[in-house]
Amino acid sequence: MVADMTLPSVQSALLTDRVYDALMAAIVSGDLVAGARLRVRDIAAEVGTSVIPVQQAIARLEEAGFAEREPHKGAVVKGLTYADLVHVYDVRLVLECEATRLGAPGMTTESRKTMASLLKRMDAAVASGDVTGALDLDEDLLSVLYDASCNPVLTDMIRTLWRKCRAYKVIGAKRAIETGDHSLWDFQPRLVDAVARRDHAEALEITATSVSAARERVRLLLVDGADSDAHTK
Repeated sequence: MVADMTLPSVQSALLTDRVYDALMAAIVSGDLVAGARLRVRDIAAEVGTSVIPVQQAIARLEEAGFAEREPHKGAVVKGLTYADLVHVYDVRLVLECEATRLGAPGMTTESRKTMASLLKRMDAAVASGDVTGALDLDEDLLSVLYDASCNPVLTDMIRTLWRKCRAYKVIGAKRAIETGDHSLWDFQPRLVDAVARRDHAEALEITATSVSAARERVRLLLVDGADSDAHTK
């Protein structure tokens, strides 16, 4: 009897998870851009659910900071202002440097090989113009190093910040690939090399320089002449 009573709530939770994951994937990929309206009935029809799981999923997006309410529009995908992005990158700098400091000494031979393999795949994705694939592999590569810190709270926080600026990273990476700007991808081979040589101090320096450079790209794009909708890594 108890199982029968809890089954509908379990099914509802699973549907909400499914809708939430679908919306997050669209936001992360850039398919749903900042300001895009999250129309409950349209989303429900698209994913094949009732409106309730959609409403619950949107509420979760709001709680996580990926959606917000606007007058006369309802829920929309939340964008980040220049000030917001600066704060994100400032916190990323602290967290990712700490993850590198803790992770580099814990890297194994196998994990170093994994980083090298991911780098090759990332380079191939960049060469083929696969922006999403390149960014996924970039984050996978960094995750190998950061996960070696053995601090899941730290790495979860980093991934949350990655998701917050993912749409910006996608458009910035597209621009870099289209213009032949390879500076976006210069740090990864240096990091892999430093880790392979067990040069922990250099790995930490590269991480700090990489995040700081990303922060500077935000300034150049959003403050020094790019339109306010510009996005970057």
